[in-house]
Amino acid sequence: MFNIQNDATLPSSRFGVTGELRPDDVIDIPAVIDAKPVGAFQAWVLVLLGLTVIIDGFDVQAMGFVAPAIIEAWGVDKASLGPVFGAGLLGMLLGSLLFSLLADRLGRRPVLIWATLAFALCMLATPFVTTIEDLRWIRLLTGFGLGAIMPNAMALAGEFSPKRNRVTLMMLVSCGFTIGAVLGGIISAALIPIWGWQSIFVVGGVIPLLLAIAIFAQIPESLLFSVLHGKGLDQVAACLRRIDPALVVTANTRFIMSEPDHKSVPVVELFRGGRARTTLLLWIINFMNLLNLYFLSSWLPTIAKSAGFSTSTAVLLGTALQIGGVAGTLLMGPIIDRIGFLKVLVPVFLVATVTIATIGQPGLSLAMLVMVVSITGLCIVGGQPAVNAMAAIYYPTALRSTGVGWSLGVGRIGSILGPVIGGELIRMNWSNADLFFAVAVPAAVSSLMLILLAWKPRIRRIRFGQSQRQAPGSF
Repeated sequence: MFNIQNDATLPSSRFGVTGELRPDDVIDIPAVIDAKPVGAFQAWVLVLLGLTVIIDGFDVQAMGFVAPAIIEAWGVDKASLGPVFGAGLLGMLLGSLLFSLLADRLGRRPVLIWATLAFALCMLATPFVTTIEDLRWIRLLTGFGLGAIMPNAMALAGEFSPKRNRVTLMMLVSCGFTIGAVLGGIISAALIPIWGWQSIFVVGGVIPLLLAIAIFAQIPESLLFSVLHGKGLDQVAACLRRIDPALVVTANTRFIMSEPDHKSVPVVELFRGGRARTTLLLWIINFMNLLNLYFLSSWLPTIAKSAGFSTSTAVLLGTALQIGGVAGTLLMGPIIDRIGFLKVLVPVFLVATVTIATIGQPGLSLAMLVMVVSITGLCIVGGQPAVNAMAAIYYPTALRSTGVGWSLGVGRIGSILGPVIGGELIRMNWSNADLFFAVAVPAAVSSLMLILLAWKPRIRRIRFGQSQRQAPGSF
């Protein structure tokens, strides 16, 4: 029988980095993970989590890529798809809020498995719908499962990563969403002309079914979560041996960690312990950035086509947005690990303010438009994994899924409003220049909220401008 002790007074120095234990058989879980490089076991966990997020991004963005084909096949106007975009994102909002709470109580792993199965089945059902109303309902149900993926993948990725490169690894996993969106554009451009829009949902349904099986077989529960809740300790011991083969674990071993459990409602705890102000600011940043991200992802191909581009060019222009996001994630992760979130994200969102406003300007050449869209993707799409990682780093283990899930959940309100408001502005015949000027405003607000985080006296004094190496979990 293994023992558990969540005691911040027991220093991690009692565990030697060589894997040798003191006579009292104490193992500090975070110290074990932090002392070793990322091995094959952790790498495989991170790869599977990344693949899950890739198919998440593929499925979420699927409607944006098939929208022009559905408009043509069904003979509907483009504004009527606004509520369809919104329905899927409403489902994601509800899924983020509900399943993140369940994950902090029941575990990240079971919620991730069942959510993956649920949205896979909904994707496979989508090719059989024939009306806008039915499409709205099936996207609502699909979004419900999709909403659970990111919070739990981010929580698991962070809890299996050493602190020295935790932000980079979490952002790489989160970047899977953008990679999935890029693949969605490429696959849509290739498959829709041959097999129709339905083929995109078949691909988006079969792959997550296979991934759910792989997660069940290969991904363990979070070690910190298991210790915190006192279950699955035999598996904890087995995983620790895979992380550090020299580690000696006996029946008398005590597992410790420096984070307390929270017995009250997790959402309430997001506003306790000095977390209220940061929680609210994180929610606003997520709201504004996801409003931008989903407006651009949902409407950019359709707006481009209405501006005179071919369907393939319009889809590939939307893909450039996502490719820029991948580049942004790869560039930002290591820099954030060194100098912190705020010094990177404030200028990134200020640049986005300018580039978004530029997209709608008349007279831009195709090459210039691709460049501006790519930079926008670098800032907005590439910035979202950083925002996700920022929430996951900030909250303790007992609140991590709830913290990320509710931050994303509130952000989903923006992601719903972005496409819906975009549809209404298009219906009102706003010019492209005015449309993109309006969409530039949320990026400026995101920068302001990040500056307010820096202005908080405690954060400015302790965190702002310090590296992640100096202050793990800092902004």
